[in-house]
Amino acid sequence: MKVSASFLSCKTMIPVVSKLSATDIDYIHVDFIDGSFVKGKKIPFRKLKQIGKYSRKRLDVHLMTKRLKKYIKKFSQLDCEYITFHLEIDKNIEKYIDLIHSYGIKCGLAINPNTDFKKLEPYLDMIDMVLVMAVEPGYGGQEFIKETVKKVKSLHEYITKRENAIVISIDGGMNQETIKKVKPYIDMVVSGSYITTSNNFQESINSLR
Repeated sequence: MKVSASFLSCKTMIPVVSKLSATDIDYIHVDFIDGSFVKGKKIPFRKLKQIGKYSRKRLDVHLMTKRLKKYIKKFSQLDCEYITFHLEIDKNIEKYIDLIHSYGIKCGLAINPNTDFKKLEPYLDMIDMVLVMAVEPGYGGQEFIKETVKKVKSLHEYITKRENAIVISIDGGMNQETIKKVKPYIDMVVSGSYITTSNNFQESINSLR
């Protein structure tokens, strides 16, 4: 089980990223919000690009913006393993998948809690990861939506039958209790406050694995 850790604010970014660098976390998860797609706390790209000064961990970037061309290009300059954007933008999906891959970066598609995962079907041969949102995107610290368990189980079965080599990741309300409900069906978990507000980052990471 891979673990990707997110930070909650610009103010805490540098100390949190520095502490995460001392753990065996797989990725640092970057939530980028510019206010055009969802509301939430915004951290400017000029701040986010400083992450590399404080960590050698690769980035797992989640774009919550309609201005994908602009920000895919910007984030491609950083050390990204994945760049993920939302299926709900509902236009030029293939174009943006190709753009991400053109930079040698793996591409993910995120789906909101109310989005039917079967809408991913046209793109499953093109992408590397599906990010299932277990909360509404935009704000940290939300409670896990329990219906996500059934959704991620069905998605796992669907992808397995198709024999697609796709990572299933989950984001939202993930802690040592909620992970137990979805662990058989996922390959990666994204966690923010559960890790970064704990007294021991590594112990929290271990409990998610």
